[in-house]
Amino acid sequence: MNSSENDRIKVSELYSLEETIAAALLSEAEYPWEVLPRIHDFIIELGNSLSEDIFEKRGEQIWVARSAKVAPTACLNGPLIVDENAEIRHCAFIRGNAIVGKGAVVGNSTELKNVILFNKVQVPHYNYVGDSILGFRSHMGAGAVTSNVKSDKTLVTVKGEGLSIETGLKKMGAMLGDNVEVGCNSVLNPGTVIGRNTNVYPASMVRGVIPADSIYKCRTEIVRKRSQ
Repeated sequence: MNSSENDRIKVSELYSLEETIAAALLSEAEYPWEVLPRIHDFIIELGNSLSEDIFEKRGEQIWVARSAKVAPTACLNGPLIVDENAEIRHCAFIRGNAIVGKGAVVGNSTELKNVILFNKVQVPHYNYVGDSILGFRSHMGAGAVTSNVKSDKTLVTVKGEGLSIETGLKKMGAMLGDNVEVGCNSVLNPGTVIGRNTNVYPASMVRGVIPADSIYKCRTEIVRKRSQ
């Protein structure tokens, strides 16, 4: 296994942990997908320790920051934490096991399930994000989705150039590093890992490991961004 390829998909290379309330969970993992089975219990433990001055408990295992905006038509299921100044818009559907970061936007008809959204993440229009982690200021264009189960229902493997890691997970969507931009109507296939500061063209079909600081045009054309 190429050590440089392996290193670039680690938590330390993908994320700024100071930009999430889930830093304690992620700091214990080498690879980000390792925390997916633990999100449920982590939310419950953390939620019960949150300040009542900052967070309001709504029903069972749902904590919403008092500064957050939640549309009356949104559907919230726990365990769930919605951090300060986040916005949950009309008809958003949060199925549970979700952390929505500070200033994040979950838009109309967007569905979340077993996810961590770092601060300032935007999934604002018709997105499905399941069994995934989206880094600081990452953004998914309208209609972009994560596919979290393989068509043959086998366990997900993370694959890149000279890299193949068995995750042991039947359900894993995408791991997006900080400042990733995903174009409209793109599909991120199970086991996708996208490095920091990378842009994905609209209507892309993405799988495997995509390097940081890149532009994904298609599977056979991934180019480095030019230095400014």
